[in-house]
Amino acid sequence: MLILSAQEHQTVESPTVITLANHVDPRTLNLSGVTRIDLQFPKFTDGRAYSQAFLLRRRLGFAGELRATGDVLIDQLVPMQRTGFDVAVLREGVDASAAQRQFDRFAGFYQGSAVETEPPFAKAA
Repeated sequence: MLILSAQEHQTVESPTVITLANHVDPRTLNLSGVTRIDLQFPKFTDGRAYSQAFLLRRRLGFAGELRATGDVLIDQLVPMQRTGFDVAVLREGVDASAAQRQFDRFAGFYQGSAVETEPPFAKAA
């Protein structure tokens, strides 16, 4: 997962990039030609963008970039990656250098994820 600071993130106005409010149902979108979808976390306690990411990856088969924006904290990075996000834009004032430690703490999982649907123990050796 790529971690960006708030200063590194650029909002793009383009037909290939969609900024999706967290109350919008992704199943209503026309995804043809879309390469990036910015999903919004207005508050860190609002998890609707996790559901949107999961729907986009698993049910709609979206293979482009999913970017988490808004009130994104380091504690959210691992669940974001597991639900299908590729990029996270940390909120203003959050130290990006501490982000990798989150991934180091949780190196593996028994369950599958939105991207790797098969659990590790079920994969052929």
